[in-house]
Amino acid sequence: MDPMHILVTNDDGISSPGLSVLAQAALDRGHSVKVAAPAEEYSGASSSLSGEEIDGRIALVPADPPRMPEGVECVGVKAAPALIAFLASYGAFGQRPDMILSGVNLGANTGKATLHSGTVGAVLTGASHGIPGIAVSITSGAPQHWDTALLVTRYALECWEQRPFDEWILNVNVPDVSPDRLRGLKPARLASFGAVQAQIGRGDEKHIAVTYSAETGPEEPESDHYLLTHGWATATLLRAPVDDTHQDAHAVPRQELGIAGPTPFWDVTLPGLTDDDAAAPGPGDVTVDSATVMRRT
Repeated sequence: MDPMHILVTNDDGISSPGLSVLAQAALDRGHSVKVAAPAEEYSGASSSLSGEEIDGRIALVPADPPRMPEGVECVGVKAAPALIAFLASYGAFGQRPDMILSGVNLGANTGKATLHSGTVGAVLTGASHGIPGIAVSITSGAPQHWDTALLVTRYALECWEQRPFDEWILNVNVPDVSPDRLRGLKPARLASFGAVQAQIGRGDEKHIAVTYSAETGPEEPESDHYLLTHGWATATLLRAPVDDTHQDAHAVPRQELGIAGPTPFWDVTLPGLTDDDAAAPGPGDVTVDSATVMRRT
């Protein structure tokens, strides 16, 4: 396979040693690498497109991540990981990446908790812009066995290189155990639990006291959470939001919504009206300010 250009990012920030693991895996496979990661931690950012923007510019900071292989260009970005992936798809960091590697996240991303993961969100955002990717997480917040994560990532990358792009991304979780204790890599479904729970305590007029915790549930032998706790690395296919083309729904006339008055422009058929005319904003058309959407998404 021809060498690819790979973007490495994360949500733990540019100072996380997990970045060097992904960069090394990509280099071992013969690919070129650019590291662009949040200047500060953005855990839990999901697919947020937030960033420190001034006059349409996102701030960049010099970066020297620990253990980074020599010669890999790195930059810190004052933005969420999904925004970094979004910008990369438009060539903001040089060559548009052929693939995105995100992680290695400090802590597993399993079950429903993947919804909130900035690590996963970056790769899903890339996939929505035509770029395949892999999110990688390790079970510990202070890992001792980066070598295990490297071995699993390198193998997953080798497999993913050969897969035709179809909008699915790969979510990989690795137990923090030595390579000789790893049982292998196994496909897994998301655990049915793992959503973030909140306990609301006594606050005041200006504050809400809140404590977060992960929901736990019954043992599910084929789930990512179960397999991780039993010594397996896991691989789960995830997909960016899609609509249900088979949904049983129908249009509701405006009259049934309690709206009276003349029919809007777009519902009127006029003699001689062309497709070009219909595409132009008319009296009843709604203008969408894309810049505002970007700032408020």
